[in-house]
Amino acid sequence: MKFVMFKDSLKEGAAPIYLFDGEEEYFKQRGEEMLCEAFLREPSLNYTAFDGDALKGAQLTSLIAAAQSFPFLSEKRIVKVTGLYPTEREYETYLKAYFEAPSETTVLLIVNGAGKAKGFDLKKAPNVTRVDCSRADEETVLRWIYTRMRRAGVACDTECCERVMRYCLGSMSRIAAETEKLLAYSGEGGSVTAADVDAIVYRDTEYKIYEMTDALGRGNHAAYLSVMNELLGKGMDEAGVLNALCNYFRTLYEILALGKSDAETAKALGMKEYAVKMSRRQARMLGAARTGQAYFSVYGAVSAVKSGRLTPQGALAAVNARLFFGGTENNAG
Repeated sequence: MKFVMFKDSLKEGAAPIYLFDGEEEYFKQRGEEMLCEAFLREPSLNYTAFDGDALKGAQLTSLIAAAQSFPFLSEKRIVKVTGLYPTEREYETYLKAYFEAPSETTVLLIVNGAGKAKGFDLKKAPNVTRVDCSRADEETVLRWIYTRMRRAGVACDTECCERVMRYCLGSMSRIAAETEKLLAYSGEGGSVTAADVDAIVYRDTEYKIYEMTDALGRGNHAAYLSVMNELLGKGMDEAGVLNALCNYFRTLYEILALGKSDAETAKALGMKEYAVKMSRRQARMLGAARTGQAYFSVYGAVSAVKSGRLTPQGALAAVNARLFFGGTENNAG
């Protein structure tokens, strides 16, 4: 099930075994909190956590023993294991019997990462309820921000919610943290404006590069230089800006070259689908030819710095001139 359905499912009681997997850590943490709030009493006596890396072979019996223990003064006992990737043999030998007949008084919570299962695929095991903790879509994220603000008695319009989402690159962990900062800043009964979001919400370096590229696409060189100078003023040197630009333009170039859907591209490049969507929008604004020229131009400048032909300062100045006015890498030296 999708994570947005998880809370409602708890009204019918807890499943015996949950598998939380996906890249969004916030959903995993919040899901565990919901389970504990709903079913756990006396956590010091009824909560046990394991590291899956330490459970190999016969060591898996300690996990099963904990799951088979009875709760004390609590409706349920919660046993959590992080990073559980048993081999086929380990599953058959140590886990299968429990998965086929799990304890009715224990919630076994398995928290794994994103990507293809290693060894035995726990999603195929009996009595496992999988909760998809992958990145939420834009509508879900925007609704979460708006609802959190409203419940706290703070007014916040759609534009502000969208800014928070963009500045945090769609990451719920960061969105949750930045939303709490805005709530503390505004206070109950207050309101959040676009200016508040700009002043309070921290923008990732990646988003700063996004802003520079967006300004470049609009032909606003002053805005491009303003963001670049902000990065330089906050500790990033010229070499760091060059490398960030190179990586970013390479991503835009690869997205256009692949010619696949956002979901397929995200999987191929190891990116989040939301980030692909935003990057594709910029690549199309620049155009395929200009995107390719920008990538190879910055790549050439980075190579010139590494070979000693240019200083980082000179290379960045040359790159900016080419991005603004055109030209080839040969203009650099």
